Amino acid sequence: MSDMRIGFNRPTLAGNELEYIRQSLERAHLSGDGAFTKRCHAWLERRLGAPQALLTHSCTAALEMAALLTDVGPGDEVIMPSFTFVSTANAFVLRGAVPVFVDIRPDTLNIDERLIEAAITPRTRAICVVHYAGVACDMDVIGAIAARHGLAVIEDAAQALMAAYRGRPLGTFGALSAFSFHETKNLISGEGGALVVNDPDLITRAEIIREKGTNRSRFLRGEVNKYTWVDVGSSYLPSDLLAAFLLAQFENAERLDAERHALWNAYHEALAPLEDRGLLRRPLIPAECRHNAHLYYVLARTAGERDALIAHLRTKGIQAPFHYVPLHSAPAGRRYARAMGALSVTTDLSARLLRLPMWYGLGAGAGQVVEAVQEFFRTAEARAAATTGHAASRALARHLARVRSASGEVFQAPPATPPETPHEAPPA
Repeated sequence: MSDMRIGFNRPTLAGNELEYIRQSLERAHLSGDGAFTKRCHAWLERRLGAPQALLTHSCTAALEMAALLTDVGPGDEVIMPSFTFVSTANAFVLRGAVPVFVDIRPDTLNIDERLIEAAITPRTRAICVVHYAGVACDMDVIGAIAARHGLAVIEDAAQALMAAYRGRPLGTFGALSAFSFHETKNLISGEGGALVVNDPDLITRAEIIREKGTNRSRFLRGEVNKYTWVDVGSSYLPSDLLAAFLLAQFENAERLDAERHALWNAYHEALAPLEDRGLLRRPLIPAECRHNAHLYYVLARTAGERDALIAHLRTKGIQAPFHYVPLHSAPAGRRYARAMGALSVTTDLSARLLRLPMWYGLGAGAGQVVEAVQEFFRTAEARAAATTGHAASRALARHLARVRSASGEVFQAPPATPPETPHEAPPA
């Protein structure tokens, strides 16, 4: 299989994408808030049970809107994990706020809710949770903390569409939530995102911010006879062409979700023996969480072994990347944010994690990925056994030498046979 190329991700056409794009072209409405955008809004609102959903040109844009809507400003603080994409922090840094990084849980890799309260100061304005890999944070505890301290909750649900916590869709717990439709996500439009507004008091202003700070949305509905600049804002609307593509994905969401879960479950079952032998760790899904099979990751025993496994898979034509470099360790993180302690769990797990290919239509390729992972650990175990055997032989030789020397015999220990060179990690 060394001549095969199994990429980490491959965008998928689910149904009517090209037909809807053709229709959009024929209607001659390619800018934002056309017919397909409205249908996407309706689908999201119905699926989530949310009062308002607004498509944006990226999840980053949706997070920036959330920062504007929560009125964070210079010196304000927003609590979040360091193990996340840069947009989570950038959205608030752009407003002059300070991200405060809290460590993650070792089981789900989500923000550790037990550490949040210690990070709250008089300048804290919000908690921004990240549902990593489509697995929910503990929203019961986090919601209670936020209510107790009068803080806004924002959900970075970039990876979490069609996932749930205690039966409730992710993206509906915070006042605001942001989703991604980037081509690596479960449902895609190439680039794209959505802001979901769960607080009815923020609906009107969200429309204004999204439309460059104007009341143009009200004008288009005939609610005012002209539109004008009424607030801060920016251009956050996506083209209706992107919405046309996205609607076709939405229409096939259940089928795509089932296919993705089948692949995730196949990985999970096949890799169980390796976890049982202590060679790697598989994802853990708490009972109260309904995940969406967004990604399948494994945790190696050490950072070096993770890098060696990535390199081994690459020789087999398989792309299996690591994930986030913790933001607290980045130059901008040190400049614009602060961390609550060493964040040892974040540092450790991020260095040992790699992600396996996950895309619709991977099919038999998943079995080849599993075979390559198993081969790596078979080789590693064999080398470990050989190293142990060489060490035992040398120890026995030294013992016999001491015994014979004590009895007056002259004994020359045989030269030690060096162990095989261990599989080295690729250079940084």
